[in-house]
Amino acid sequence: MKKLFIESHMSSIDLSTMVLGYSISMPVMIAPTSRHKLANPSGEIATARAASTCNTIMVLSISSTCTLEEVAACCNAVRFFQLCVYKRRDITAKLVQRAENNGYKAIVLTGDSPRHGRREADIKNKIIIQELKNVEGLLSTKIVTDKGSNLDALANQTRDPSFTWEDIGWLKSITKLPILIKGVLTHEDALKALEVGAAGIIVSNHGGRQLDYCPPTISVLEEVVHAVGGKVPVFLDGGVRRGTDIFKAMALGAQAVLVGRPVLYGLAAKGENGVRRVLEMLKEELELTMALSGCSNVKEITRSHVRTKHDWQLLSLL
Repeated sequence: MKKLFIESHMSSIDLSTMVLGYSISMPVMIAPTSRHKLANPSGEIATARAASTCNTIMVLSISSTCTLEEVAACCNAVRFFQLCVYKRRDITAKLVQRAENNGYKAIVLTGDSPRHGRREADIKNKIIIQELKNVEGLLSTKIVTDKGSNLDALANQTRDPSFTWEDIGWLKSITKLPILIKGVLTHEDALKALEVGAAGIIVSNHGGRQLDYCPPTISVLEEVVHAVGGKVPVFLDGGVRRGTDIFKAMALGAQAVLVGRPVLYGLAAKGENGVRRVLEMLKEELELTMALSGCSNVKEITRSHVRTKHDWQLLSLL
């Protein structure tokens, strides 16, 4: 909510944020999205360079069109690596080791995709995936199907649907990197993530592409935050399009947000400069929202700055 007679000086707004001990210029990171070369010939390299210029974190997708080594070599951005677990655990282990060897600072484990969601446009168009560079020489991606999406067939034939909470112990045993669990939407899963030793939680519904009628992430964020109780940081992705969206997420307890589609839009429009401009726009909008709400730094964004439908219902009873 907008405050009257601001208590702090608004001439300087500090958006800097700490994520797993790394200082970034704003509470906005780049979410893992696949196949950036479909948007621009430079692919994930352009995205990483924009992240570096804007001093924020990029989460590289396991399904990137540039290898994790190429992205690591292109700039000095802080990078996390997003992981889906394959049926062949040796391939998964090699990917994790490569990420660690190339300076990635965390593993982002996607936990909501034991199988590929039904993406009807892909099936109708019989989409054929580009080569997955990170598994080149490790996993055959030449899956031929006349029944729809090649991507759908590949995911369902290679991903391990038997991976459970208990298997995270195996993942922790093969890496020293902190593990963030992506896809948490409930109090129960948040507690389970704490139990298995997650270093952080990403509230995510996979962009709404896995299961129809999943709740919007902003609507369940506070439930997860309360379950975690400050033991590990909570982040949010899904539906972030404006600086006001970032502000609301932080007021409800997120330490930072991740953006996916807007980054791809910028990449498709103007490559590296397009991604940079998207990040700058979000930063500018958040800075303005903070100033108009009386917050000179991100720590001053509190629950009192937002009202939810539930809040108004309670107020109506007073």
